[in-house]
Amino acid sequence: MNKSLRWKVAQSVELKWWNNYLKGKDKTAYLTWKKGYWNGLLDKIQTPLGLDQHSRILDAGCGPAGIFIILPDLPVVAVDPLLDKYAAQLDHFDPSDYPTVDFRNAPLEEFRDSQPYDVVFCMNAINHVDDLDKSFDLIVELTKPGGILVVTIDAHNYALFKHIFRAIPGDVLHPHQYDLEEYTSMLTDRGCTMLEEINLKKEFFFDHYMLVARREVGS
Repeated sequence: MNKSLRWKVAQSVELKWWNNYLKGKDKTAYLTWKKGYWNGLLDKIQTPLGLDQHSRILDAGCGPAGIFIILPDLPVVAVDPLLDKYAAQLDHFDPSDYPTVDFRNAPLEEFRDSQPYDVVFCMNAINHVDDLDKSFDLIVELTKPGGILVVTIDAHNYALFKHIFRAIPGDVLHPHQYDLEEYTSMLTDRGCTMLEEINLKKEFFFDHYMLVARREVGS
């Protein structure tokens, strides 16, 4: 299966997954739980992020309940190619609930902005994109020199299964299959310094990691 077709299939499955996952869930209860989840992740980060009214913040690949939901009073831009469909199909996502968030319905690879961001979040989204290299280029370029990137990913634990999942694919939601070293290299090769590698969840095939990196001045 070619990359673009695999991405289109993944996007279709992603929308169905959210519909099934949220079916029957109370909106208030779900969002309360999700806010707790995001706050718990931020509490694990030792690096000062400086999230305040003077920060420009990007939530790249935000989904219907991204980290923007715990930053309601901050200048956040939230980008996702399925936002319009989420708004139309999911009761749990209403853009009007977040009046300070600037929502942009676009694939990450096509998103552009005239000014860089102080903090870029890409939470469990980078391995959902169509063009991985272009997406990494973009999130680094959108981070101002000295700014911080926070990226969460599922990283393969075993090379054998990594190659099997690439060939089948064994994980239709994620068109890209890499290990932790490969993901960290995608940041360091683009002029970023790794600050933290936080293991959020251990599983057999994948571990779920949060990577915190700084874009170096001059990169």
